[in-house]
Amino acid sequence: MPSLNHPVAVIGAGPVGLAAAAHLVRRGLPVRIFEAGENVAAHIRDWGHVQLFTPWAYAIDAAAREMLERAGWRGPEPEFHPTGHELVSRYLEPLAATPEIRDVLETDARVVAISRRGTDKVTSRGRDTWPFSLRIADGAGRQRRVLASAVIDSSGTWATPNPLGADGLAAEGEEEAVGRIAYGIPDVLGRDRGFYAGKTTAVVGAGHSAANVLLDLARLAEEAPGTSTIWAMRGTDLSRVYGGGAADQLAARGALGTRLHALVTQGTIQLETGFAVAAVRDIEGRLVLESEAQGRLGPVDRIVAATGQRPDLSLARELRVELDPWLESARALGPMIDPNLHSCGSVPPHGHRELGHPEPGFYIAGIKSYGRAPTFLMMTGYEQVRSIAAALAGDRAAADDVRLVLPETGVCTVDREAPASCCTPKPAVKSCCGTAA
Repeated sequence: MPSLNHPVAVIGAGPVGLAAAAHLVRRGLPVRIFEAGENVAAHIRDWGHVQLFTPWAYAIDAAAREMLERAGWRGPEPEFHPTGHELVSRYLEPLAATPEIRDVLETDARVVAISRRGTDKVTSRGRDTWPFSLRIADGAGRQRRVLASAVIDSSGTWATPNPLGADGLAAEGEEEAVGRIAYGIPDVLGRDRGFYAGKTTAVVGAGHSAANVLLDLARLAEEAPGTSTIWAMRGTDLSRVYGGGAADQLAARGALGTRLHALVTQGTIQLETGFAVAAVRDIEGRLVLESEAQGRLGPVDRIVAATGQRPDLSLARELRVELDPWLESARALGPMIDPNLHSCGSVPPHGHRELGHPEPGFYIAGIKSYGRAPTFLMMTGYEQVRSIAAALAGDRAAADDVRLVLPETGVCTVDREAPASCCTPKPAVKSCCGTAA
């Protein structure tokens, strides 16, 4: 446990970052929160029009709830499914306004680099005695230094989307067409309607973000004649895309795939599988997607890249971090969440031990801890930071007593060449292959 002569720095004021702060406050530890946006939950505000498939019962952290209720807050109905905007207005903004959080929260404070005061990552002797040094930049680019005894990086991955290129790099022509490409989940039925109504859109991706965009475009097509959609995905296994339907323990998550399947079956959405994007071409003012093996798709007026996100690893360049070599997740998490091995709704319980790094006192939590892997749930992050806060407070018994049972997707395909330990049941928890132990 590091010496806590300085506050614990929490990077990011989203759901997991604010939960981390709440757990640290409950433990009596000093904390400072740094949020790059002008307001808390800046990433969620960007997709605030989207309804969560997790109800309120899974969206509120226990320590945060205690803090809010002391301030007179009344929680929403646990079975109701909030939108991102409702998550912010009914939960995260009130949490940020509590005296315990308000007094330690800084917005417009982007962490651009982290190191140890007075030494670089090469030096080993006495390393854990030096405090962390965080470089903080405001919106004007002015920088200052802040010292911390420990760091919890919960900055997320939303601001660093994957490119269109199937090889992990920007597709040829992608950068030139960037003004006609939306990354993530545009507000097709609201703020961004003018870009899509009466137009042809190609949606690239096969996850929940793509599903939400496709469903919104289908609804827009009912209201705006001439609206059409092409859906391109690199894979060919539609069972993963459509999900478990009624077998999904989160009904709203299962419904996404069921509705999407129906739209494809009836021809409302044109689906192209096995399409690995290699290039984006501008042909007579419209865009065409090219694949080396599948030819061309289009022309279209706009492209939505719902291809996932990746972590920004630059701010920890001068720290000793240990990552899974292909997922860029915390190394110990890699075998648990690797989509090459299994596609499951549950992950074995994990906490401070799995999320720590060779750099004492540094943790990556929340969706960033998953690196490039998908299907992260907020409740996973809440249990992560509860364990980390307990470890920083010196309560190893509580830190090691990690409990996490996630709602399963109803779909589980396992690579038979995966290590046997991947699907070894553990007592009283759900195994990584999604079966009850």
